[in-house]
Amino acid sequence: MCFSASASFGAGIVLSAISVATIKKVQQPSQIYFASIPLIFCVQQISEGFLWLALSNPAYASLQQVTTYTFLFLAQVVWPLWLPFALLKLEKDEKHKNFQKILVGIGGFVSVYLAYCLVSYTVEAKIIGYHISYIQDYPAISYYGSPLYVIATIAPAFISSIKKMWTLGLTILTSYIITKLFYEDYIISVWCFFASIISITIFYLMSKLKDLNVKPGEAPDSYINVLP
Repeated sequence: MCFSASASFGAGIVLSAISVATIKKVQQPSQIYFASIPLIFCVQQISEGFLWLALSNPAYASLQQVTTYTFLFLAQVVWPLWLPFALLKLEKDEKHKNFQKILVGIGGFVSVYLAYCLVSYTVEAKIIGYHISYIQDYPAISYYGSPLYVIATIAPAFISSIKKMWTLGLTILTSYIITKLFYEDYIISVWCFFASIISITIFYLMSKLKDLNVKPGEAPDSYINVLP
Protein backbone atom coordinates (compact mmCIF):
# COMPACT_ATOMS: atom_id res chain seq x y z
CA MET A 1 0.00 0.00 0.00
CA CYS A 2 2.71 2.45 1.03
CA PHE A 3 0.78 5.69 0.46
CA SER A 4 0.10 6.61 4.10
CA ALA A 5 0.45 5.25 7.62
CA SER A 6 -3.15 4.02 7.66
CA ALA A 7 -2.70 2.31 4.27
CA SER A 8 0.48 0.56 5.43
CA PHE A 9 -1.10 -0.57 8.70
CA GLY A 10 -4.20 -1.70 6.81
CA ALA A 11 -2.02 -3.70 4.44
CA GLY A 12 -0.22 -5.17 7.44
CA ILE A 13 -3.51 -6.37 8.93
CA VAL A 14 -4.60 -7.95 5.64
CA LEU A 15 -1.20 -9.58 5.21
CA SER A 16 -1.26 -10.93 8.75
CA ALA A 17 -4.50 -12.75 7.95
CA ILE A 18 -3.07 -14.07 4.69
CA SER A 19 0.09 -15.12 6.55
CA VAL A 20 -1.81 -17.20 9.08
CA ALA A 21 -3.97 -18.81 6.40
CA THR A 22 -0.95 -19.59 4.22
CA ILE A 23 1.16 -21.06 7.01
CA LYS A 24 -1.76 -23.31 7.94
CA LYS A 25 -1.42 -24.88 4.50
CA VAL A 26 2.08 -26.16 5.28
CA GLN A 27 2.27 -29.95 4.99
CA GLN A 28 5.97 -30.47 5.63
CA PRO A 29 8.94 -28.44 6.94
CA SER A 30 10.37 -27.69 3.49
CA GLN A 31 7.26 -25.64 2.66
CA ILE A 32 7.48 -23.25 5.63
CA TYR A 33 9.96 -20.93 3.90
CA PHE A 34 7.65 -20.39 0.94
CA ALA A 35 4.56 -20.08 3.15
CA SER A 36 6.30 -17.48 5.34
CA ILE A 37 6.76 -14.94 2.53
CA PRO A 38 3.44 -13.15 3.30
CA LEU A 39 4.61 -12.85 6.91
CA ILE A 40 7.78 -11.07 5.75
CA PHE A 41 5.64 -8.65 3.75
CA CYS A 42 3.41 -8.17 6.79
CA VAL A 43 6.32 -7.11 9.02
CA GLN A 44 7.62 -4.90 6.22
CA GLN A 45 4.31 -3.07 5.83
CA ILE A 46 3.85 -2.56 9.56
CA SER A 47 7.39 -1.21 9.88
CA GLU A 48 6.71 1.28 7.11
CA GLY A 49 3.49 2.27 8.83
CA PHE A 50 5.49 3.28 11.88
CA LEU A 51 7.98 5.01 9.59
CA TRP A 52 5.15 7.14 8.19
CA LEU A 53 4.29 8.12 11.77
CA ALA A 54 7.93 8.86 12.58
CA LEU A 55 8.30 11.10 9.54
CA SER A 56 5.03 12.98 10.04
CA ASN A 57 4.64 13.15 13.82
CA PRO A 58 7.46 14.39 16.10
CA ALA A 59 6.13 12.19 18.90
CA TYR A 60 7.28 9.12 16.94
CA ALA A 61 10.56 10.58 15.64
CA SER A 62 12.63 8.14 17.70
CA LEU A 63 11.31 5.29 15.54
CA GLN A 64 12.59 6.73 12.28
CA GLN A 65 15.98 5.06 12.11
CA VAL A 66 14.95 1.61 13.28
CA THR A 67 11.90 1.46 10.98
CA THR A 68 13.90 2.74 8.00
CA TYR A 69 16.54 0.07 8.45
CA THR A 70 13.98 -2.64 9.19
CA PHE A 71 12.12 -1.92 5.97
CA LEU A 72 15.27 -1.77 3.84
CA PHE A 73 16.75 -4.87 5.48
CA LEU A 74 13.68 -6.90 4.55
CA ALA A 75 13.46 -5.44 1.04
CA GLN A 76 17.12 -5.51 0.07
CA VAL A 77 18.76 -8.18 2.22
CA VAL A 78 16.10 -10.76 3.08
CA TRP A 79 13.93 -10.80 -0.06
CA PRO A 80 16.57 -11.52 -2.77
CA LEU A 81 17.85 -14.53 -0.80
CA TRP A 82 14.67 -15.80 0.83
CA LEU A 83 12.64 -16.26 -2.35
CA PRO A 84 15.13 -18.39 -4.32
CA PHE A 85 15.96 -20.37 -1.17
CA ALA A 86 12.25 -21.02 -0.50
CA LEU A 87 11.75 -22.36 -4.02
CA LEU A 88 14.91 -24.43 -3.79
CA LYS A 89 13.49 -26.10 -0.67
CA LEU A 90 10.34 -27.00 -2.63
CA GLU A 91 12.20 -28.33 -5.65
CA LYS A 92 12.57 -32.09 -6.06
CA ASP A 93 13.79 -32.41 -9.62
CA GLU A 94 17.59 -32.51 -9.58
CA LYS A 95 18.05 -30.63 -12.85
CA HIS A 96 15.82 -27.79 -11.75
CA LYS A 97 17.37 -27.88 -8.29
CA ASN A 98 20.82 -27.19 -9.76
CA PHE A 99 19.50 -24.09 -11.49
CA GLN A 100 17.79 -22.97 -8.29
CA LYS A 101 21.08 -23.33 -6.40
CA ILE A 102 22.70 -20.95 -8.85
CA LEU A 103 19.91 -18.43 -8.23
CA VAL A 104 20.33 -18.84 -4.48
CA GLY A 105 24.01 -18.02 -4.98
CA ILE A 106 23.10 -14.89 -6.95
CA GLY A 107 20.57 -13.88 -4.32
CA GLY A 108 23.10 -14.48 -1.57
CA PHE A 109 25.66 -12.28 -3.31
CA VAL A 110 23.10 -9.48 -3.72
CA SER A 111 21.99 -9.79 -0.08
CA VAL A 112 25.53 -9.68 1.31
CA TYR A 113 26.50 -6.72 -0.87
CA LEU A 114 23.36 -4.71 -0.05
CA ALA A 115 23.75 -5.55 3.64
CA TYR A 116 27.27 -4.11 3.45
CA CYS A 117 25.95 -0.97 1.73
CA LEU A 118 23.14 -0.64 4.25
CA VAL A 119 25.53 -0.49 7.20
CA SER A 120 28.33 1.41 5.46
CA TYR A 121 26.58 4.26 3.67
CA THR A 122 24.08 6.98 4.50
CA VAL A 123 20.40 6.02 4.34
CA GLU A 124 17.51 8.43 4.76
CA ALA A 125 13.74 8.24 4.32
CA LYS A 126 11.59 11.22 3.35
CA ILE A 127 7.94 11.74 2.54
CA ILE A 128 7.62 13.19 -0.94
CA GLY A 129 4.04 13.65 -2.08
CA TYR A 130 2.13 10.54 -1.07
CA HIS A 131 5.12 8.23 -1.01
CA ILE A 132 8.21 7.53 1.04
CA SER A 133 11.45 8.03 -0.84
CA TYR A 134 14.45 6.08 0.41
CA ILE A 135 17.60 8.07 -0.26
CA GLN A 136 20.59 5.73 -0.25
CA ASP A 137 24.12 7.01 -0.71
CA TYR A 138 25.33 3.71 -2.15
CA PRO A 139 28.29 3.58 -4.56
CA ALA A 140 27.42 3.80 -8.26
CA ILE A 141 28.34 0.14 -8.73
CA SER A 142 25.23 -0.79 -6.75
CA TYR A 143 23.06 0.10 -9.73
CA TYR A 144 24.78 -2.58 -11.77
CA GLY A 145 23.59 -5.08 -9.19
CA SER A 146 19.94 -4.31 -9.91
CA PRO A 147 19.66 -6.88 -12.73
CA LEU A 148 21.02 -9.53 -10.36
CA TYR A 149 18.39 -8.53 -7.77
CA VAL A 150 15.66 -8.89 -10.39
CA ILE A 151 17.02 -12.23 -11.60
CA ALA A 152 17.20 -13.62 -8.05
CA THR A 153 13.61 -12.62 -7.27
CA ILE A 154 11.88 -13.46 -10.56
CA ALA A 155 13.73 -16.32 -12.28
CA PRO A 156 13.21 -18.96 -9.52
CA ALA A 157 9.45 -19.03 -10.07
CA PHE A 158 9.81 -19.45 -13.84
CA ILE A 159 12.47 -22.14 -13.50
CA SER A 160 10.54 -24.15 -10.90
CA SER A 161 9.26 -27.56 -11.99
CA ILE A 162 6.09 -27.01 -9.96
CA LYS A 163 3.16 -26.35 -12.23
CA LYS A 164 1.64 -22.85 -12.03
CA MET A 165 4.56 -21.53 -10.01
CA TRP A 166 5.14 -19.30 -13.03
CA THR A 167 2.12 -17.26 -11.90
CA LEU A 168 4.18 -16.05 -8.96
CA GLY A 169 7.01 -15.01 -11.26
CA LEU A 170 4.56 -13.20 -13.54
CA THR A 171 3.00 -11.37 -10.59
CA ILE A 172 6.37 -10.20 -9.28
CA LEU A 173 7.57 -9.23 -12.77
CA THR A 174 4.39 -7.23 -13.44
CA SER A 175 4.75 -5.41 -10.13
CA TYR A 176 8.36 -4.49 -10.93
CA ILE A 177 7.44 -3.18 -14.39
CA ILE A 178 4.49 -1.06 -13.21
CA THR A 179 6.49 0.38 -10.33
CA LYS A 180 9.47 1.13 -12.58
CA LEU A 181 7.33 2.85 -15.21
CA PHE A 182 5.11 4.96 -12.96
CA TYR A 183 6.89 5.29 -9.60
CA GLU A 184 10.59 5.08 -10.42
CA ASP A 185 11.65 7.58 -7.74
CA TYR A 186 9.82 5.58 -5.05
CA ILE A 187 10.35 2.07 -6.40
CA ILE A 188 11.41 0.48 -3.10
CA SER A 189 8.38 1.74 -1.21
CA VAL A 190 5.61 1.69 -3.81
CA TRP A 191 6.48 -1.79 -5.03
CA CYS A 192 5.23 -3.06 -1.69
CA PHE A 193 1.75 -2.03 -2.81
CA PHE A 194 1.85 -5.32 -4.67
CA ALA A 195 2.83 -7.32 -1.58
CA SER A 196 -0.80 -8.25 -0.94
CA ILE A 197 -1.28 -9.49 -4.50
CA ILE A 198 1.92 -11.53 -4.34
CA SER A 199 0.87 -12.94 -0.99
CA ILE A 200 -2.53 -13.97 -2.36
CA THR A 201 -0.74 -15.75 -5.19
CA ILE A 202 1.41 -17.59 -2.66
CA PHE A 203 -1.68 -18.57 -0.66
CA TYR A 204 -3.26 -19.91 -3.85
CA LEU A 205 -0.17 -21.94 -4.69
CA MET A 206 0.07 -23.29 -1.14
CA SER A 207 -3.60 -24.27 -1.21
CA LYS A 208 -2.90 -26.35 -4.30
CA LEU A 209 0.47 -27.69 -3.25
CA LYS A 210 0.35 -31.37 -2.44
CA ASP A 211 2.75 -33.32 -0.28
CA LEU A 212 6.12 -33.28 -2.06
CA ASN A 213 7.61 -36.15 -0.11
CA VAL A 214 8.96 -38.75 -2.51
CA LYS A 215 9.27 -42.39 -1.65
CA PRO A 216 12.65 -44.06 -2.23
CA GLY A 217 13.06 -45.08 -5.87
CA GLU A 218 10.03 -43.09 -7.00
CA ALA A 219 10.39 -41.53 -10.46
CA PRO A 220 10.76 -37.74 -10.65
CA ASP A 221 7.66 -37.45 -12.85
CA SER A 222 5.53 -38.44 -9.89
CA TYR A 223 6.19 -35.17 -8.10
CA ILE A 224 6.93 -32.67 -10.85
CA ASN A 225 3.99 -30.44 -11.76
CA VAL A 226 2.08 -31.31 -8.62
CA LEU A 227 -0.37 -28.47 -9.06
CA PRO A 228 -3.39 -29.43 -11.19
